[in-house]
Amino acid sequence: MGLWDAIKSEFIQIIEWLDDSNNTLVYRFPVHDQEIKMGAQLTVRENQVAIFINEGQVADLFKPGRYELSTQNMPVMTTLRSWKYGFDSPFKAEVYFFNTRLFTDLKWGTSNPVMMRDAEFGMIRMRAFGTYAMRIADAKEFFKTIVGTQGLTTTEDILVQLRSTIVSHLSDIIAESKIAALDLASSYRELATLAQKELAPSFTSFGLELARFNIDNVSLPEEVEAAIDQRTKLGVLGDRMGQYTQMQAAESIKVAAANPGGIAGAGVGLGAGMAMGQAMSGALNAPPPPQSASAPPPPPGGAASAPRWSIAIDGKTYGPYTDDALKTMVQSGQVAASTQAWRPGAGGWAPLDTYSELGLSGGSAMPPPPPPK
Repeated sequence: MGLWDAIKSEFIQIIEWLDDSNNTLVYRFPVHDQEIKMGAQLTVRENQVAIFINEGQVADLFKPGRYELSTQNMPVMTTLRSWKYGFDSPFKAEVYFFNTRLFTDLKWGTSNPVMMRDAEFGMIRMRAFGTYAMRIADAKEFFKTIVGTQGLTTTEDILVQLRSTIVSHLSDIIAESKIAALDLASSYRELATLAQKELAPSFTSFGLELARFNIDNVSLPEEVEAAIDQRTKLGVLGDRMGQYTQMQAAESIKVAAANPGGIAGAGVGLGAGMAMGQAMSGALNAPPPPQSASAPPPPPGGAASAPRWSIAIDGKTYGPYTDDALKTMVQSGQVAASTQAWRPGAGGWAPLDTYSELGLSGGSAMPPPPPPK
């Protein structure tokens, strides 16, 4: 091999990219310390474009096909290099290949909670994640804004940049949609359509096309989810607050039965459950404020149906309860007839069975023990 042949072997004569990964966005052809021979063969395959870079400036772009490099098919490079009269010497330039196929199932998500303002809950934190699909639509613009400006060439670095763009816009997108936090789960498709429309100009500015955008999940803080669950429970119950009170009482009895307090503990749980139920009933039904001292007395027969009885168990006071509710509690054995009780107008605390209006005289109405098995 002669000296000239040895020198010629240092020139790059074939330029191509065989993509065996199928998920690479950008590939930089290795031309370090080498020169490209004028007349070299350039092969650009389907779903690829190739760009020649001259001293950091975008020069010529080649679409799919096979080319023999010359000043005729490299007009921009010829102008930048001031090549004249059929220049035929080796030259240095950077070559980048771009994968223009549609990239699907790309992941996005919020690494940290995003703050947003909700009309019902005020300021809340939320997390979200999903998928999107995009392709390189303008390779020159993509090089200028992503590859050249930020020095990003690996697929992962580029996708991290895109995820940051999505998340930075997401809180504004959800806020502008004015979809309540309670309705987010049923509005994923609507929200995704809106997000794709809002994000499309940002992707276009990078030389990309946002083909699809999906929201898989939007999660709210635990305290907000707990409030939603409680509201759902109340919605199921509707106006049947009496049933809610009974449910609370039954649950408290089961808990008390597993504790050493026995029936006394059951009474405590019952009182707490009924007090909770009555408090919630009052809050939802918004009763009028208590009557003042100058207000007329209740009509005859109304006192017995109004909650007026307070009972004392283990040094704690529970109530008020109606006459019927209290008698039911005694007859079922949940509260002893000897339990201390008080009502408005009474001189002080006294056992339940001493109040004639309850009809409990003669001792406790405890049920007999179950028959032997």
